[in-house]
Amino acid sequence: MANEGTMKTFMKGAVLLTMAGLIVKLLSAVYRVPYQNLVGDQGFYIYQQVYPFIGIFSTWTSYGFAVAVSKMMADSDEREHGSILKIAFGFIAVISTLFFLSLYLGSDLLAGWMGDAKLSGLLQVGAFAVLLMPPLAVLKGYFQSNNDMAPVAYSQVTEQGIRVSVILLGTWIVVSSGFSLYAAGQMAMFGAVAGEIAGVVLLVAYFRKRLFQVQASTKLRVWPVIKNMTAISLSISMSSLILLFFQLADSFTVFRLLTESGLDRTRAMEQKGVYDRGQPLVQFGILIATSLALTIVPLVAHMSRKESGRSAQMYAGLAFRISFLFAFAAAAGLTFVMPYVNEMLFQTRDESLTLIIFSWQIVWMSLLLIMTAMLHGLGKVKVPALLLTGGLLIKIAGNWLLVPIWEVTGAAVAGNLGLAFIVIGLLQYFKRVWPIRFAPARYYGWLGLSAAAMGIAVVGWAVFSDMVLFDGAASRLAALLTSLTAVPLGATVFLLLIAKSRIITEKEWYIIPFGRKLAGLQLKIRQQKRGQR
Repeated sequence: MANEGTMKTFMKGAVLLTMAGLIVKLLSAVYRVPYQNLVGDQGFYIYQQVYPFIGIFSTWTSYGFAVAVSKMMADSDEREHGSILKIAFGFIAVISTLFFLSLYLGSDLLAGWMGDAKLSGLLQVGAFAVLLMPPLAVLKGYFQSNNDMAPVAYSQVTEQGIRVSVILLGTWIVVSSGFSLYAAGQMAMFGAVAGEIAGVVLLVAYFRKRLFQVQASTKLRVWPVIKNMTAISLSISMSSLILLFFQLADSFTVFRLLTESGLDRTRAMEQKGVYDRGQPLVQFGILIATSLALTIVPLVAHMSRKESGRSAQMYAGLAFRISFLFAFAAAAGLTFVMPYVNEMLFQTRDESLTLIIFSWQIVWMSLLLIMTAMLHGLGKVKVPALLLTGGLLIKIAGNWLLVPIWEVTGAAVAGNLGLAFIVIGLLQYFKRVWPIRFAPARYYGWLGLSAAAMGIAVVGWAVFSDMVLFDGAASRLAALLTSLTAVPLGATVFLLLIAKSRIITEKEWYIIPFGRKLAGLQLKIRQQKRGQR
């Protein structure tokens, strides 16, 4: 009974933390749209140039290190918990201080490398967010190790909510007051600082009630703890970091290469800003594709350790098929409606082809996240880390080769090449460590057929709407109405064909969240077929 109660507590906490994570990711994707509308493409370029610096360190510490602290405390004797927390806090504090000094004092140098000296002020403001990482990471790790997920979930949502509010409200005030776009970017960076202050305050308030529980009585050797913590944190967060590292590569290369190729500086800034419109689209596509499938990944790790019960291979195959299905649908759907979605969200249809190419990163990123998560559950992290490094190098080389030729379209192509290298490498590695068949040929055939049918329906409706139905409306309003009608139409056509194909069975749909409705749809289609015979 005690074990059952513990498991129920754990599952409730896991669900709460998952929901908080989805809310945070959704806010992270959505706020960029109104921000771009406030500051335009040039202002969006300014923000996106600096964001990866803070995003990389934040993801590594507040996510990766938090999980590392939690795992080490869960695997150790209770008398060692105080020492683990002290070592963790000291270690992250040293790294945060060094990173802060590098960003703050080296802001002029970094801005020069990016080709825009005015970015220095944004780097200096953003650097202060780094100093708040030690309490965030350690306190999150402490609560997670005790299966007390509520403080972590509430702090994540509070942190992101304050951050987004400060960014949007502060930017509106700055822009309305006539200040420069760089001042608006500094306000956006301050939003990260404000959000983290709120998160720390909330976690400290919860922790004060538990302070007496973590008195250190057993001393530990510092270096082994640091070494283990670093290895765990990197293996946990590396797949989440790859898109941020790709953005960092773009920060150092795209604008410089555009200007060196002869493009006017203002025009180069605007092009980079338009290119960066792809970031929230990919983030949203990844959210839809992986939030369903990642719930299955823990089952893969659990079942792979059991000799009896449902096969881990079934869960692994289902995770792959669900992720690929929704990622492919999102990327294909964006391909068919991109000009209208582009104008609806970002005011113009500029570089829609570039954004179409960019949006196919949804497929690669979704598969990357799923496979690295499953491999981590099997204890395989070295080869994925090498593949991620190789993919980043391909992205950097691709930018240098393709941006001078195709401008920002070349950067979008380079991103797909880098991610494709990683995913293909992971698939080959999977065949060696766990030779399973993720999906039959019939699965891919039905996906292609469903996407083609969706394309015919969506493109036909979009052209009719744009040229006839909403022809008298203002351009952006017409794009809004076209998008809001074409997207549900495409989704309906796609899902009806998927349900008819039964490439995912009713029992499999029941395993994933929100799968019951699709299972019910498939059952109705089967009943109709039987009734017609």
